[in-house]
Amino acid sequence: MSNTVPVERKNLRKEKTGIVLSSKMQKTIVVQIKKKVRHPLYGKVLQQATKFKVHDEKNEARAGDRVRIQETRPLSKEKCWRLLEILERAPQSQSEKIEIKEA
Repeated sequence: MSNTVPVERKNLRKEKTGIVLSSKMQKTIVVQIKKKVRHPLYGKVLQQATKFKVHDEKNEARAGDRVRIQETRPLSKEKCWRLLEILERAPQSQSEKIEIKEA
């Protein structure tokens, strides 16, 4: 009989910070993450943007908010991220501009 000590598992889930583009779906928001990448041949720094569908259980995030998201198990076909916290609220007028721009 071996004495095994319970081992704590490290949280290896990825975390990202981005801007909410859309919050029109129920319990789902679309978050855009921007990153800078150097072109492999020419060396110019380019900005790339990626959109993620994120689970928002309480429907609390609005368009324009800066949020932190975390990777999780697949929740639907395209949704495998969840909202951790809202870092910064967008001014009310800015969220209206983003919604108008998308339409």
